[in-house]
Amino acid sequence: QVQLVESGGGLVQPGGSLRLSCAASGSGFTIYTMGWYRQAPGNQRELVAAIGTGGSTTYADSVKGRFTISRDNAKNTVYLQMDSLKREDTAAYYCNVHVMSWQRPAVSADYWGQGTQVTVSS
Repeated sequence: QVQLVESGGGLVQPGGSLRLSCAASGSGFTIYTMGWYRQAPGNQRELVAAIGTGGSTTYADSVKGRFTISRDNAKNTVYLQMDSLKREDTAAYYCNVHVMSWQRPAVSADYWGQGTQVTVSS
């Protein structure tokens, strides 16, 4: 079982910055892809950014050049640095990790954080 604890959301003015963190804990698994999704009221959950074990990254077009995803494998933690925030970035942000169990046969699974609210408003 994997537990995810998110932090770093809040209220920020347009043009401001926030840094989200998501720490994974548990045992018996290896973490592969880590990512951030967001969901605004009335919208579907969408991928914001993802990072592989080797550091390869993927970003939504809407956040390219403004957001940076990174990870600390020793701490099983993923970060999302959000700069030049816009009102349309307002949403609940969810951490996601893809893991593989150590048991044989191996089982893969996705886990989600509880969500942290980001509100961009003046």
